[in-house]
Amino acid sequence: MATPHHQIHIQTTPNDHLNHGSLTDGSRPHHNTKYNAHHVQDSLTTRVTKLICAVFLSILFTVGLVTFILWLGLRPHRPRFHVQQFSFPSLAEPNGFSTAQLTFNVTARNPNIEIGIYYDTVNLTLYYWDQVIAQTPLLFPFYQSPKNTAIIYGTLSRPQLKIDNARWTQFLAARKQGAVPFRLDVASSIRFKVSTWDSRRHKMHANCEIGVGPNGMLLASDKGKKCPVYFT
Repeated sequence: MATPHHQIHIQTTPNDHLNHGSLTDGSRPHHNTKYNAHHVQDSLTTRVTKLICAVFLSILFTVGLVTFILWLGLRPHRPRFHVQQFSFPSLAEPNGFSTAQLTFNVTARNPNIEIGIYYDTVNLTLYYWDQVIAQTPLLFPFYQSPKNTAIIYGTLSRPQLKIDNARWTQFLAARKQGAVPFRLDVASSIRFKVSTWDSRRHKMHANCEIGVGPNGMLLASDKGKKCPVYFT
């Protein structure tokens, strides 16, 4: 007699699938370990790269700052000129035309701390408006040390003063208006000395515009006046 067959039905649950998957996927823990190691390596590389960049930028900033400070300290500054005194007393005298004479005093200051200035011959040109009325050399070549002031002074009279009757009449007419305008042009070629290095020559002009009052003296507003300096 045949033996009867019995079928046994097995029900699975969601947990059974998870357990089955975890048992069959034996390579997953190993894969996670490799991924974590690679992630740590990338993180260390990024940190080292950022550190190197930060150090490089810090060095670059420090070098740039030091260079800028040295440039400020060693950059040559132009000499500074001021009119201290200018008088033309003959303008107030009855016979001033025949005895015309004037005096002037201009200071030249080297404002640099570590830089000296070599001057070639210093020349003076005196203008009435745009008309030249006197030209003369003032100083022979000289060296001006840092933070030093040179005094440029002198007296002009005939025949250096080129004044005729027509020009004198113009002076007197301006005097009646309250001031006679003059312009002093102090010119020289200069070189800057930085330690053992000398710059090229620069043609320098100091342009001093002044006024002389009815008494023949420098106007109070122009005493100590700074003269613009330019190179040509």
